[in-house]
Amino acid sequence: MPEGAPRPSRLRLRPTLRALHRDLGYLAVGFTFIYALSGLAVNHIATWDPNFVNYEREFTVPTPIPEDDDAAARWVLTHGGFDAPEGPIDVYRASPEALEITLPRSTLFVALPGGRVVEAGQRPRPVLRIANWLHLNRGKRAWTYFADTYAVALLVLAASGLFMIPGKKGLRGRGAVLVGIGVAIPLLYLAIAGTP
Repeated sequence: MPEGAPRPSRLRLRPTLRALHRDLGYLAVGFTFIYALSGLAVNHIATWDPNFVNYEREFTVPTPIPEDDDAAARWVLTHGGFDAPEGPIDVYRASPEALEITLPRSTLFVALPGGRVVEAGQRPRPVLRIANWLHLNRGKRAWTYFADTYAVALLVLAASGLFMIPGKKGLRGRGAVLVGIGVAIPLLYLAIAGTP
C-alpha cells in the first residue's frame, strides 16, 4: 500500500472499538466496584454476615429496678442511654431475676438484682450493606434498569475487547487461548461439580 494512502475501512473499526471500550469502561467503574465488593461479601455468607456486625457490651443500671416489667424496661432504657421513644418491641420475664428487653437491633439481658445488663445486637456494615442491597436488587424496578444497562455494557466491553488488538497478541494469537481458558473454566467446574 503506498504511503499516505487511506487504510481499508475494515481496519478503521478498531479506533472506534477502542473509544467505545474506553468510555464504557469508565462508566462501568462505579457499578463494577459495587458488584465486585458485594459479590465477594455474599460469596462467603456461610461464614459471616455481610450486612451486619454482631456485638456484645455490658453496662450497669442503678438499683433497685422497678418490679413491673414495663416500668423496669423503661428504667433500663433510660439509665442505659437508649433513645427509644416508642419503647421496646417486647419485654419478657425469663425468670424472677432476669428480664429480656427486645429492641429493633438488639436484645438486653437484665440481671434484676444487681442491675447488670448485657446487650447483644447487630450494627449495619455501612458500605457493604448498601452494595449488597443494590447487588441483590432490593431497589426493584428503578434499579433494574441501571443493572440491565450495566449488564449490557459488560457484554459490549467483552465483545469490543475481543477485536481491539490485532495479530499474535489479539484474537488470532494468545487472545484466542485466553478466551478459550475463560470459557473452559466454568464448563470444567460444571463438569466436576455438577449442575443445579
